[in-house]
Amino acid sequence: MHVQDLPRTRRALHGVAELVLAGPQYRLSGTIRLRPVSGGFATVAAPDLRIDCDTLVTGDGGRLPLRDITYAGLAEAAGVRAGAPEGLYRGGSGVQPDEPVEVDPAAAEYIADCLAIGETALRHLEPELTPVLWPEHFDLSIISDEINYGVSLGDAAIEEPYAYVGPWRPRQGRFWNMPFGAARPISELGGADAVTAFLEEGRRQAHDPD
Repeated sequence: MHVQDLPRTRRALHGVAELVLAGPQYRLSGTIRLRPVSGGFATVAAPDLRIDCDTLVTGDGGRLPLRDITYAGLAEAAGVRAGAPEGLYRGGSGVQPDEPVEVDPAAAEYIADCLAIGETALRHLEPELTPVLWPEHFDLSIISDEINYGVSLGDAAIEEPYAYVGPWRPRQGRFWNMPFGAARPISELGGADAVTAFLEEGRRQAHDPD
């Protein structure tokens, strides 16, 4: 998967996560947390909605393709009102409800695979913690001992999915290659075992720097 194939689909899925899943869920159930599932991601509370690659699946089994429709139209077809969670954060996807949804199936499948890799790695790192997919930054993460661990699905700094370690207090050394800590693209690391090893090395470096 080439990086240039990903940004448009990543932004679109970020918009769906924020405007169609997290926003309606916050208004109905009071939480913005999302969770990874096979093929993509889903709400954790009502309304029951999930993304399966390039399709929105509703609680009653309806399947809505993520193309040829606006975010507002997609939300309406799913029985909710499009809109990000109000008053909780700044930034987000930057997607507006009247924009068209444009999701490439191959790119969506790759993003889903990266989410699955991230969940497996994070659960191996900290088995007692539940990874959360946050709609603001569109990343899957946990916090342990004042360190953020996660997999971002891409952003302005790194346009493809990447694993990261973000200590709350800055660390020094070659391992720490980003202003917030350390990051490595999943395409370079490989599968869940390699991502787990990177996160474990980040934990070691944060606590016992060379």
